Amino acid sequence: MASTDSESPFSSSSSSSGHRWNYDVFLSFRGEDTRKNFTDHLYTALGNAGIHTFRDDNELPRGEEISPQLLKAIEGSRISIVVFSKHYASSRWCLDELVKIIECRQKIGQVVLPIFYDTEPSDVRKQTGSYAKAFDEHEERFKEEMEKVNKWRGALAQAGNLSGFGLNNEANGYEAEFIKRIVSDVACKLGNKTLHVAKHPVGIYSRVQCIISLLKGAKPDVGIVGIHGIAGIGKTTIAKAVFNKLYFGFEGSSFLSDVKEISDKPNGLVELQERLLHDILKPRVWKVSNVYEGMNLIKERLHRKKILVVFDDVDKREQLEALMGERCWFGAGSIIIVVTKNKHLLTEVGVDGMYHAKELDRDQSLELFSLHAFRETHPAKDYEELSEKVVDYCKGLPLALQILGSHLSIRDKAGWEIDIAHWRNIPHDDIQGKLRVSFDALNVDTSEIFLDIACYFVGGDKEYVADIVGARYDCHPEVAFRTLIGRSLITIDTWNSLWMHDTLRKMGREIIRQRSRNHPGNCSRIVLPKDAYNVLSKELGTDAVEGLALDVQESYSTKSFTKMRRLKLLQINRANLVGSYSLLPKELIWLCWSGCPLKSLPSDFHLNDLVILDMQESNVRKLWKGTKILNKLKILNLSFSKYLAKTPNFRGLSSLERLILTKCPSLVEVHQSIGNLKSLVLLSLDYCRSLKTLPESMGNLKSLQTLNLFTNGTAIKQLPASARFLKKLTKLSFGGYNKVFYSTDLPSKSWFSRFSSWLSPQSCSSSIDMLPASFISFSSLKELNLSYSGLSEATSSIDLGSLCFLENLNLSGHEFFNLPSSISRLSKLQFLTVERCSNLLSISELPSSVLFLSINDCTSIERVSAPLQHERLPLLDVKGCGNLIEIQGIECAGNNWSILNLNDCNNLSENYKMSFIQGLCRGKHYDICLAGGEIPEWFSHRGEGSSLSFRLPSVSVADGNKLQALLLWVVSASSALKTTNEATDQETSFLQFDMCVATFKNKSNGIELFETMAAVTFDRNSTKHSWIQRISLIGSEESLQGVEELEVNVKISFYDVPICRVEKCGAHLIMEKNKADSDQEIDIDALGSDDQLLESSLTRELQKWKITCCSKFG
Repeated sequence: MASTDSESPFSSSSSSSGHRWNYDVFLSFRGEDTRKNFTDHLYTALGNAGIHTFRDDNELPRGEEISPQLLKAIEGSRISIVVFSKHYASSRWCLDELVKIIECRQKIGQVVLPIFYDTEPSDVRKQTGSYAKAFDEHEERFKEEMEKVNKWRGALAQAGNLSGFGLNNEANGYEAEFIKRIVSDVACKLGNKTLHVAKHPVGIYSRVQCIISLLKGAKPDVGIVGIHGIAGIGKTTIAKAVFNKLYFGFEGSSFLSDVKEISDKPNGLVELQERLLHDILKPRVWKVSNVYEGMNLIKERLHRKKILVVFDDVDKREQLEALMGERCWFGAGSIIIVVTKNKHLLTEVGVDGMYHAKELDRDQSLELFSLHAFRETHPAKDYEELSEKVVDYCKGLPLALQILGSHLSIRDKAGWEIDIAHWRNIPHDDIQGKLRVSFDALNVDTSEIFLDIACYFVGGDKEYVADIVGARYDCHPEVAFRTLIGRSLITIDTWNSLWMHDTLRKMGREIIRQRSRNHPGNCSRIVLPKDAYNVLSKELGTDAVEGLALDVQESYSTKSFTKMRRLKLLQINRANLVGSYSLLPKELIWLCWSGCPLKSLPSDFHLNDLVILDMQESNVRKLWKGTKILNKLKILNLSFSKYLAKTPNFRGLSSLERLILTKCPSLVEVHQSIGNLKSLVLLSLDYCRSLKTLPESMGNLKSLQTLNLFTNGTAIKQLPASARFLKKLTKLSFGGYNKVFYSTDLPSKSWFSRFSSWLSPQSCSSSIDMLPASFISFSSLKELNLSYSGLSEATSSIDLGSLCFLENLNLSGHEFFNLPSSISRLSKLQFLTVERCSNLLSISELPSSVLFLSINDCTSIERVSAPLQHERLPLLDVKGCGNLIEIQGIECAGNNWSILNLNDCNNLSENYKMSFIQGLCRGKHYDICLAGGEIPEWFSHRGEGSSLSFRLPSVSVADGNKLQALLLWVVSASSALKTTNEATDQETSFLQFDMCVATFKNKSNGIELFETMAAVTFDRNSTKHSWIQRISLIGSEESLQGVEELEVNVKISFYDVPICRVEKCGAHLIMEKNKADSDQEIDIDALGSDDQLLESSLTRELQKWKITCCSKFG
């Protein structure tokens, strides 16, 4: 890249986010110089990459003056490429184009990319060489129009300062490679939607090149290639890498993952069709009624579009018939990639080429294994020989290398030797056996638990599964889960759900099949619908069957279960059982009957050993008649049962821990025997709109920890007074009562006032005077939600001080002027939410334990004193606090703090803002987001688009110079989402984070060196945004060793803005100079050599713009 820095190109504060783009690229060139050679080749290459390019001699007639159509074409292009050839300046039309291009750059944020073809940037910038001769002639010809000539000179000077490409300095002067680099850069600037490939993408590049070679030989209209291979070989990983490399050359692209799994769901093929249409034709959300309609829509809407589509994990021809039909469904030049385990499927489809995904070679295998076992690219000392043995054993299978690497990472050397010796008993050519290595190392119970999860509980809640596991194997489930996670056999996500790689799940099911010697009736666990159907319809079941999933919606005789005496796990999806229920197994632990058609459970249904009864979306009106003794039942879930009118008698459910009755709209009565549930820890009655009262016996729920009554229209008028005896309650939620604060019969009495009568230990009055003692009974609470519950200034004196364990408090939506003073005594409080309290004037004296404070839309608040000296990262959210004057103490706060959202806080004084920014800029690492912003001229490197390359200085240990940090400044543009008045309460009640990611690579070889990211909040009413980050490079010397040029690629994923692009990037290197240099005069271009000068310069820049969020670390 050629670049100069004498003049800043970032002077515009305008935004292009609302601009309509008709072209991706406008080409400006002198026809006589390059029309039939370089420019023609460049134009063709851009077109081949799917980049819509305007070339004036191809589309518009040339006139004496630059035409309105040409001006419109320039204005409608996202990027202008200017080919500066030797005689470019001789053409007045070229110069007029350039003036307009520079004007568009300044006014609408157009990206300008200069190409120096057989000329130097300095000749363009200073009008020397052939450009001097051209201007001698212009000045003679246009004596009376010197203003025009000066505009030409000014435009050339600005263009010559921009970062671009020079033929003499790129690709050794080879035009083909030169053009390839230009096209790649343009594609990058136009934005991307790349997929995450792999944590350690070892050996991917060569495999991608093989696919690219196959595609070159595919049919020119619509090319179809397939990737096939065994499970765990990396087919999907390869496909994602190919997709990332190719997608920018198409009008649309889609990566449809998990085709098999999704298509197996009801209306799964329709879901996939909708996803395909949305990916290509977004932002419209497509609704398809049935598969046949979807097929027609795909054909009609996509047959003129050049698209790239990957269908991942296809296993049936009908899936492809529904999604791609025939080649004519897609436009010329489209590419389809099919990923499957079934090579024969590719033959049936008639692909143009097949790629057989094969094992990694020895070096790649060792590297991948080492990354998982040692977190290094090579084995640790003394483990080289053992690592070689493991690599030999894995035979290049990526999944096996990952699993065994993780397995051995926590073992000592003796453990390695024992495990490797044991693995020798499994044939090397048996892939299934290789995947069983970690499984075979499990004890008997843990291995059976793995098989249970593989068959029935992938995606299930961890605690839910734990209850089943604990009862089934009489063990502590957490120990088993820890073992399975340590061996990379399962994972647990953020939502506490259990997951397993698809290959491992199939391995578990194959183990079961092999044990039964291919006789379904002898399988310990029956999963496949066809097996379940055969076993039940032909009465093939035996006492070997311990689990059965019935997902065929038909009626089955209960006689079919007679021989399955050991059946413990039964999952039924909308099927019906007819006959005597006394014939069903009597040892069931888990019954999950979704959509049960019964109005009540038959009295002869023996469920004495049942631990979980999960009957969501059932037709049950009353679960059972009278009393049923189920002493082992821990979970009862009847959610979404629209006909359920009354709960059952709970008298025989002595072990029940969780009662979930969410969204039962007909429920009018909770049986008074609920008080007998001494083990109940969770009661959820959310959105039961017909429920008006709760029984007084609730006070006997001595173990209750969570009570959820969240609703947006509850019929409950008053809670029982006995509720104050719920001593173990740790989570209490009454949020959402803002619609029913006041009743018609008690117009002056808030819901909270009525609520206080049973909170008060005296319970003899609902007077406001009784409130200070109201929470004494709830000293165990950890989470309390009283949002929108009617608190006023009088009730704000309520005493919360007795809640000594409270960690999370929500007091949003109230009219008090001050927070309850007792909050200062909550020594364990970490999360405090006080949003939309319009009368609240100030917040002070919060406990030092608070880590998160949200005061969104507290429009009257003026001052906040938040504890910011915490070792952990305190977070503040102050969006919409229009009268906020200062956040006291933040300018001299500790090393770590973050303000998540400063939007609409427009009343901060200039002096406060200055001290606030100074404190922020003293951090070793910080993130700052602005509404608007321009990269300062003193930044040492600046460029257009989402990528930037710059050379690293030669760092010598001998002279004492060190690369200390890098300051990154990114400017992005987007359409403003909506004004504050247009945003609904529901939308603004959630923090809306955007993810900014910058990836740094070695420019010479493309190896990723490091990645930095930040979760930030931008102003939704602004069309331009800046993200500034100081990145400490101390400790990175080794990874940067030998790197001459860094390339940074930036991506910003907006939470709710559909179109966002990175407009500009800037980088400024901060050097730690040696003492000998400390007395030298500091030039502004070497600003990083003095921290104080850098700080003051950055502070001046930041004062110009509105800060929307910021974080400081260290």
